[in-house]
Amino acid sequence: METTGCVVVGGGPAGMMLGLLLARAGVDVTVLEKHADFFRDFRGDTVHASTVRLIDELGLGEEFRRLPQSRLTNVAFPVPGGRPVVMGNFESLPPPYNYVALMPQWDFLNFLADAAAAEPSFTLRMSSTATALVRNGGRVTGVRYRAADGTESELRADLVVATDGRHSTLRRAAGLAPKEYRVPFDTWWFRLPRYASEQGAVAGIVPAFGRGEALLGLNRTDYYQMGYLAPKGTDARIRAEGIDRFRQRIAALRPDLADRVDAISSLADLHWLDVRLDRLREWHINGLLCIGDAAHAMSPAGGVGINLAIQDAVAAAEGLVPALLRGRVSRADLARVERRRRTPTVVVQTVQRVMHRVLFEPIMTGKRAGAPAVLLFLARHIPAAGRVVPRFVAFGPRPEHAPAFARRTPQRS
Repeated sequence: METTGCVVVGGGPAGMMLGLLLARAGVDVTVLEKHADFFRDFRGDTVHASTVRLIDELGLGEEFRRLPQSRLTNVAFPVPGGRPVVMGNFESLPPPYNYVALMPQWDFLNFLADAAAAEPSFTLRMSSTATALVRNGGRVTGVRYRAADGTESELRADLVVATDGRHSTLRRAAGLAPKEYRVPFDTWWFRLPRYASEQGAVAGIVPAFGRGEALLGLNRTDYYQMGYLAPKGTDARIRAEGIDRFRQRIAALRPDLADRVDAISSLADLHWLDVRLDRLREWHINGLLCIGDAAHAMSPAGGVGINLAIQDAVAAAEGLVPALLRGRVSRADLARVERRRRTPTVVVQTVQRVMHRVLFEPIMTGKRAGAPAVLLFLARHIPAAGRVVPRFVAFGPRPEHAPAFARRTPQRS
């Protein structure tokens, strides 16, 4: 029987950050990731200013900035017949944390994995799928997991942390049920080519709105990552209409990209995201803690899901290291972590629910085909709005700092 101090199930941003932080404190930590690698397209690719600051505090800033990335500096709404109205300008924030970094998530996760691998108490097991909780009396004492060759093993631990996403196997096994909130749209991700003449830094995101649909575009090095939004439950209809009709929709929303919609070769190029917004009523049971999407699935509105998950990981590490080093984590220890992170989660999800109701629902129901007048008024005439929005998006409520035990002085090359 194998043992470890903490087993983290799920090698996403929250899981890899938690593994790195615990290992730097000297906790024996094992991260189980069900995939063979991190290369999965159309995952959340935003690294927010609070996370960039955290990476600097960990002494990893130079390596991070060498990764392929672009910088998001503002968010704007299109106005028919006029210039886009900037709702949030990140460059108004104090440098060097005055932008949101955009990079493929697999690069970010490999970066965290490499940093964690330098710590002797860290273990990462790829192709390892957690299948069940191990219990002793009324306490979770580990997990059962299946390796790539199909063999099943048991890994005992003082604490199990579920970071296995919105469809968490472990939270279901623990009997933890989320409260779900209504979401008016789903998202279909795809790529369009970006020509050499269009290369350059990201200036911002300008969404395109129609009646019953919307389109977001993010610049990548040699392609645009596009997100098409349509009413929830319409995936079957969109696919039944066929690829030609879908291309027509994209060309109508973004005429400037109409010359390349044939790059969407088939419906298989569309990656459907069933958007959810939910939150566990309780994030823990004895011996198990859920954080990140396993505790609270976030809407892509605002693109803050990764940032919130990483903040959860930092708070969990700082709050639980003393107990893990003692070899005994109590429910009171887990409850303190949940209390610290519940309020920021509620705040962000409340803002997302307001965005759904004010911005997305009227568009998805065809009642409006653009940004609401109140948002445009605030952006144009209330200077404070231009300061609050970027601060909220870039840092969020209650941003966490790196614990003292995890900080390192960067090594100069």
